[in-house]
Amino acid sequence: MSGRPDRPIGDYGLVGDTRTATLVSSDGAIDWMCVPRFDGEPLFGRLIGGPTAGTFRVGPTRPPRMSTRRYRPGTATLETTWEVDGASLTLTDGMVAEPDGRLLPSTLLVRRLTAVGGAADVTMLFDPRFGEARNPPRSERRRDGLVCSRGALAVSLGCEPRVEVEAGRAVRVTIAPDRPLTLVLAIAHREPLIYVEPDAAWDALESDERRWREWTAGIDAGIPYRDAVVRSLLTLRLLTYSPSGAPVAAPTTSLPEELAGGRNWDYRFAWPRDASIGIGAFLGVGKQREARSFLRWLLHASRLDRPRLPVLLTLHGKHPRPERTLDDWPGYAGSRPVRVGNGAADQHQLDTYGWVLDAAWLLTRAGHPLYSETWRAMSGFADRVARRWRLPDNGIWEIRGDPQHHVHSKLMAWLALDRALRIAVTHRTSARRRARWQHERNAIADDVRRHGFNEARGSYTRAYGSDDLDAAVLVLPLLGIEPIGSTRVDTTIAAISDELGASGPLLYRYPPGRDGLTGSEGAFLPCAFWLVQALATTGKVDEATERFEALLQLATPLGLYAEEIDPTSREHLGNFPQALTHAALVQAALALRDASGCGRRLGLP
Repeated sequence: MSGRPDRPIGDYGLVGDTRTATLVSSDGAIDWMCVPRFDGEPLFGRLIGGPTAGTFRVGPTRPPRMSTRRYRPGTATLETTWEVDGASLTLTDGMVAEPDGRLLPSTLLVRRLTAVGGAADVTMLFDPRFGEARNPPRSERRRDGLVCSRGALAVSLGCEPRVEVEAGRAVRVTIAPDRPLTLVLAIAHREPLIYVEPDAAWDALESDERRWREWTAGIDAGIPYRDAVVRSLLTLRLLTYSPSGAPVAAPTTSLPEELAGGRNWDYRFAWPRDASIGIGAFLGVGKQREARSFLRWLLHASRLDRPRLPVLLTLHGKHPRPERTLDDWPGYAGSRPVRVGNGAADQHQLDTYGWVLDAAWLLTRAGHPLYSETWRAMSGFADRVARRWRLPDNGIWEIRGDPQHHVHSKLMAWLALDRALRIAVTHRTSARRRARWQHERNAIADDVRRHGFNEARGSYTRAYGSDDLDAAVLVLPLLGIEPIGSTRVDTTIAAISDELGASGPLLYRYPPGRDGLTGSEGAFLPCAFWLVQALATTGKVDEATERFEALLQLATPLGLYAEEIDPTSREHLGNFPQALTHAALVQAALALRDASGCGRRLGLP
């Protein structure tokens, strides 16, 4: 597979259970699913591994006349409807997130086909593959369905009514209006494989839907653009690994930032920065339980490294294995290399400390004082910032080159110490420690004002001594290091908007081609939402609203976003769906809500 892809990245829908996820195309194909977790090996990997990497397709045999897709309102259940041969054929896909005390496998995928107005022929191809070698499974037919296994992994497929399925062989089935076809995929890893009757699996999925609807009903009804915010929050929940509370950046690896290019990274890990941004997003809509869950994971995950804060960790809080490539995997649309692991894990990224301490402050301000262990951890992070902020770092964009004095990193270091001082008001802290934090916070402010602002350009720049701009500096009006409405704030926002503008509401994160890597990349979606947030915070609500509405038009038909968008074709690029983009969307909507002056977001008193 090379050149143009079979299906755009944005064609896929997300179905998940908070432990792993599937990507389902508009023709009913599951082309990506890792087991038993987000960061496991692909069971269906056709998306980046080509036809021999496995797929699970259920859809009309004849080309449909028309197709529509939607999530059932307030749920994570996906519906795809095709008009074909005078019939309306609907595929419902869902995974059970909460076993609810019942004897269910930890991973249970339910797929149901129903026909209205006439019978319809469908083709089913169940073609699982195991491991990086894409090995076909060992299969055996049992009374209750097909079982495929290899090593410690076992997969069963049950059907009602019964269909004789063989792994890797397409089967044709006729769906009658009065007889739906229900398919149940159960997965076991180092545990017994539990068989679930298809009707019981469907009941479990419907029970799960009720829980999702109850959860979404509790989201602040007064938030603007609530439908988009709810879909983003649901996506963030689906991308949270429930056994540990770890937020995965995306469920995929190596989806390219440029088609047929080499900017392909593994995002199936948890970034403390992203976890902290998620805390703010959930707190902003009244979901305090989810916000506290993220912080608990963060404390657990960082315990062996404190006071150092790792850039990224596995879902269980461990250091990832070294980055490597799968040389015989063709990649999405010929985009190689396909990578497993992430080499950014060993970088020094100063900004992360600011995000984490701000999240702790947001929880404190929301009426959740930090436990003593939590405050010890946060105090240790603040001490480390006070000692190390003068050193260059790799920055938020994980540039794989020599460290620099990134302006955004210095701003977030200032925020780390500012938030530590605010929390210290309500927690026992020595006067000597507070004095050191205050001294270093003031020193950072003086340093960044003298070295980070380019007088000739009239803007804060990407790094000390640089002429380049950086969209991450859009956090400036949210912090307090410069007063809102100051000339420096306004001219920096204007310069970033003008010079990093891609087209319409889109932004590049920095000038294209200025990162030492070959090739180019798309416009970075979180930055576009950060611009909305910055504009709303500085009182430019009309412009912020216009940009936000334009960004909503760029979502996929299912309301999902990747990491980037091609400014010309408007195709989604990069790993998908991207948690950071959806968190930034929520932040932007909250900023629009709070533009009246009673700010509740990052850095506002």
